Amino acid sequence: MIVVRVELWSAVTHEKTELARMHISNVGGTDRRRNYEGATFRGRSEKELARLTMQKTGRLVGFPSLDLHIWNLVTRMLLSMGYK
Repeated sequence: MIVVRVELWSAVTHEKTELARMHISNVGGTDRRRNYEGATFRGRSEKELARLTMQKTGRLVGFPSLDLHIWNLVTRMLLSMGYK
């Protein structure tokens, strides 16, 4: 599973605040074309996000994981969830 966390590292207080989290799981496919399912979670703090209350879900079929960078996977998963 891939876990994507968005954190704010304050230059003023030096505190780290988790703002968002997404999980992406490989659910099959082939060595070159993989299928993924993903979910984003509700909340704007580590405590809220740790509840893993799903906000949006998405699915990718046949993603060319060996040919593209991980950021392409993250972008396409967000698009499949309806984020623009």
